[in-house]
Amino acid sequence: MSTISYDASGAAQQAIAQNITSLVDDKVATRIFAKDHTLWGPEAESESAIRLGWVEAAAVSQPLVESILELRDALRAEGVSRIVLCGMGGSSLAPEVIAGTAGVELTVLDSTDPEQVSAALTDRLAATAIVVSSKSGSTVETDSQRRVFEKAFKDAGVDAKSRIIIVTDPGSPLDKASREAGYRAVFNADPNVGGRFSALTAFGLVPCGLAGVDIQSFLDEAEEAAEILNEDSEDNIGLALGIALGGTNPLRNKIVIAEDGSGIVGFADWAEQLIAESTGKLGTGVLPVVAGPDSPEALGGAEDVLVVRLVSADADVELRENEVAIAGGLASQMFLWEFATAVAGRLLGINPFDQPDVEAAKVAARGLLDARPEPTPAAFTDGVVEVRGGDWLGSASTAAEAVQALLAQLGSDGYLSVQAYLDRISHAPLEGIRDELAAVSGRPVTFGWGPRFLHSTGQFHKGGPAIGVFLQITAASSLDLEIPDRPFTFGELIAAQASGDAQVLEGHGRPVLRLHLTERAAGVAQLKEVVAALAGQASALES
Repeated sequence: MSTISYDASGAAQQAIAQNITSLVDDKVATRIFAKDHTLWGPEAESESAIRLGWVEAAAVSQPLVESILELRDALRAEGVSRIVLCGMGGSSLAPEVIAGTAGVELTVLDSTDPEQVSAALTDRLAATAIVVSSKSGSTVETDSQRRVFEKAFKDAGVDAKSRIIIVTDPGSPLDKASREAGYRAVFNADPNVGGRFSALTAFGLVPCGLAGVDIQSFLDEAEEAAEILNEDSEDNIGLALGIALGGTNPLRNKIVIAEDGSGIVGFADWAEQLIAESTGKLGTGVLPVVAGPDSPEALGGAEDVLVVRLVSADADVELRENEVAIAGGLASQMFLWEFATAVAGRLLGINPFDQPDVEAAKVAARGLLDARPEPTPAAFTDGVVEVRGGDWLGSASTAAEAVQALLAQLGSDGYLSVQAYLDRISHAPLEGIRDELAAVSGRPVTFGWGPRFLHSTGQFHKGGPAIGVFLQITAASSLDLEIPDRPFTFGELIAAQASGDAQVLEGHGRPVLRLHLTERAAGVAQLKEVVAALAGQASALES
């Protein structure tokens, strides 16, 4: 049987002691599993009434296993050895974690960067099938990815219809169009499950099962976890974690999630979307920060930070002050964190199932694609970096001074968000600047790859407390890709997404520093040098 364990110290331990009895008395656990949509208040009832299918997803999804495995075997017999997932947010993050933890190859394409799309498109195309995952099919990134792959298959003499698998809600526009198009298979997910809660539905299972993950064992483990959590008891770990996330007083609204030996690959990235998009609204919420157990935020002891360490079941854990340690298998952990996020939403007094501010960036991007305005002139150029920002830039004349001017806007309870609109595969080392910037700023730092973070922390940045400052990194590309039957290219799309999000953030009064790299490789190198130099200066001052 799957086991889940936890330990807590400091503020988390105190919050659990203060809140656990009332949650048990209110029968919160069993009411969640009974799909009681009144748990989150009157204003949330209409949405929560159609978003609680995740509590039974492990059982409801069991009939999918046979058909997924049959399709996997058929594809393999036809020489298909590579699965590409075209999806965003909840449609991509869970499969990436599941496949990565199982050690199974799954190419996750959750970008509009032309270089990343091109790399996915040209790798073993003849042996590739794609899974297109979208609840409605209206997601512009996913629609664009499907279009370019379909054309590539046809151009290569491959039967495109036989290589395209769809995962969507029943009766959605994508469902109808795909069946009419005669694609290889269409899998329907439970429409009463939101994207970020969909790990145990067809959205998580189809791409992973086709790639070779043992999805039957995955579901079996999740069902066991559901039995553990469906109990009104002070020993309920889901209630405890929910309290730690949303019930500290005063609220520790920066949750550092640190991989510390759990063996689960990329779990914090999945949990980041789940928590940020679920809680960051109405000016409140908790911001997940993906970091390491020895990152500056994890060791800094700030009053607004709580550290959650993901550990192995047999680890001898010694907690520091204000820490939580969680151990368990992947399926168990996913169900646990979904449950805990719902509990945290109740404690925070918000609806954990909507995302009212995500659409704003999409609307702005569409408007920019339609209008095609001239780019805002750079305030100045330093090397291959064009710098744009607000009046707070002051007399800054170098990229380093611009970063320092941005950090000067940070309050004592603030955070820095780094948003890199680049190929996250080839430029993965850039993420290393996160720890350095955390050391320089003395505050929590999130790092998101654009545009995928728009479906994740993007909600918190706009709907949560107005305490963030934002470093946006964009770059010129040596290539671009046409999107079939669309009046814009991938390069134009990602540029509009970046500009649109910056526009919305600035409209909310958030400081945004935009660094555009006119040469990609040289610009990344220059940016890393700038941050390293700032970190060196900060270290010298401390010593």
